[in-house]
Amino acid sequence: MSAIDDLTTELARLPGIGRKTAQRLTYHLLKQPADQSRRLAQALVTLVDTVRTCTRCFNLTEAPLCNLCTDVRRDGTLLCVVEDAADIAAIERAGAFRGRYHVLGGRLSPLDGVGPDDLTVGALLGRIPEDEVTEVILATNPSLEGEATALFIQRQLSPLGVRVTRIARGLPVGGDLEYADGVTIAQALQARRDM
Repeated sequence: MSAIDDLTTELARLPGIGRKTAQRLTYHLLKQPADQSRRLAQALVTLVDTVRTCTRCFNLTEAPLCNLCTDVRRDGTLLCVVEDAADIAAIERAGAFRGRYHVLGGRLSPLDGVGPDDLTVGALLGRIPEDEVTEVILATNPSLEGEATALFIQRQLSPLGVRVTRIARGLPVGGDLEYADGVTIAQALQARRDM
């Protein structure tokens, strides 16, 4: 196998990148100055060598604790539970949440062999009394697995006496009702509020 085929194969393993796109990217990189491709390669090596999970919340970081855990301006009594570190970036872009996070590292999926012990639920339960958390917001995805994960965590948190809430679901801004599925419309109706 040639170096071109090797890189194409590796790029095709990335999410959303098919074989043709991987091949286009490979040829694009070959057309660039060698220094540019070396910078990309070095950035990948640095990423793999320096990024790890935060020891408290399991977000991605280069330090033992991430910048969100060390930010004293954030409300430590409010904890948002997400499936993956990428979910934190999405919530942070909205600029509406000033609490802290906990990354589960996935969601329950028995068909894929992912059970409670594969997630960071134990660490989450330990954080409740340690950080004096008063509310846990479950922000798992609205998939079957995400809902099952949220229900499981809610049951685990119940004996701790902490308030457990779930993010609302419904219609996106700019969406048309005629294109929304029935479950989304039903959830939007259930999550309605006074105007």
